[in-house]
Amino acid sequence: MTRRTIIGIIFIVAALLKLADMWGIVHLDLEQPWTQYFGPVLLLYLGCELVIYSYKKNPSQWLQRPLPLGEDGKRICCNVRFGGDEYVYNGETFHGARLDAFCGGLRLDLRKAVIIEDEEIDIHTFLGGVELLVPENVNVVVHSHSFIGGVDNESVARPEKEARTIHITASNFLGGVSVKHQ
Repeated sequence: MTRRTIIGIIFIVAALLKLADMWGIVHLDLEQPWTQYFGPVLLLYLGCELVIYSYKKNPSQWLQRPLPLGEDGKRICCNVRFGGDEYVYNGETFHGARLDAFCGGLRLDLRKAVIIEDEEIDIHTFLGGVELLVPENVNVVVHSHSFIGGVDNESVARPEKEARTIHITASNFLGGVSVKHQ
């Protein structure tokens, strides 16, 4: 974590301690008039601003995770609940995926992945979303089963015979999937 993130977290904790003191949960000896209401608000504001700025400046400190390989050792299985994760392929061979997003978001970056044959991605969302970044040299075929949700496929079809195809099967309930070349 960056220094700004740590300072922001310290400010947020200090504000929460002051609020706990005001509510009688803990007892601190901070009875100056400005610390009654202005102090917690200022500390919360500054803490949140620092954490948000730090995230915008360097989002990789929060989201990137190692590739979670499934039982077969090839296909990845990603499961996100109430949060967000990002998985990035940097030259590894892609062998398909199972992506589940429950009240959260998931980003799978395949732009630098090695795709040697047609692959399948199975996606399930519930009040969540999945963003797929695919290489420009692949075709994407989408099969969607959505209820109050959908799939946005912005990839461009490749007419070349040697172009590999990624088959996406998406089941969305109040969620969505976005496919991009970017």
